Amino acid sequence: MQLLHTMIRVGNLDKSIAFYTEVLGMKLLRKSMNEEYKYTLAFVGYGDEKDHSVIELTYNWGTESYDHGNAFGHLAIGAEDIYATCEEIRRTDAKIIREPGPVKGGTTHIAFVEDPDGYKIELIQMSHAGKGLEG
Repeated sequence: MQLLHTMIRVGNLDKSIAFYTEVLGMKLLRKSMNEEYKYTLAFVGYGDEKDHSVIELTYNWGTESYDHGNAFGHLAIGAEDIYATCEEIRRTDAKIIREPGPVKGGTTHIAFVEDPDGYKIELIQMSHAGKGLEG
């Protein structure tokens, strides 16, 4: 089995696509519209779903915001250099909500950014990815 995608609902599809492609460097893989049920799907990622996990951005027409609740935490993305990545992100209008540095209680270096809908994106130094807190 393989994890194919994670779906998040977005309030402005164009803004979300711009964030994930222009700020985080993903590609828009495909987009489809369902006129009968009034929604549009856009899939973004660093590679095709057959080889990579991707994000499905779901825009339900006419819905501009969602309550995220308290169960969902964040999406995580590995970066070769989170410090340089945050410097690049700083040049956009995206929000860095946790500056790069070691995780509290560990040595793994992380940062957090926020997408246009308020979803948290954790950036993890790739040299620490998969190693837990003590990476």
